[in-house]
Amino acid sequence: MVRDKVFKREIRKLRIRNKIKGTAERPRLSIFKSNRNIFVQLIDDIKGFTLCSVSTMEKELKDCQGKPNKETAKRIAEVLAERAINKGIKKIVFDRNGYRYHGVVKELADKCREKGLEF
Repeated sequence: MVRDKVFKREIRKLRIRNKIKGTAERPRLSIFKSNRNIFVQLIDDIKGFTLCSVSTMEKELKDCQGKPNKETAKRIAEVLAERAINKGIKKIVFDRNGYRYHGVVKELADKCREKGLEF
């Protein structure tokens, strides 16, 4: 049962990744959720390079560690938007990585838009 769930997410992930690519001008915002943490990256797929990243494992987000909920997603989105804008990145391509667009993923996307990133 669990194996089927993971397999289906991987299939969705590949289907999404065939349609979107990140560039230096419009990097791909990729999300990964584990049971305890959230990891977010801005990726330039042409060069294969991560432009900036944020996770709940960082010291400044230590109070969010072990709680991948909506409040944590909002905090991560604020930090990510701040770092991206400091690097001159305003337009991005959103990659939900096979996850459904609700809950943590939706909150993260909404907060990124609110802080000035354009999808």
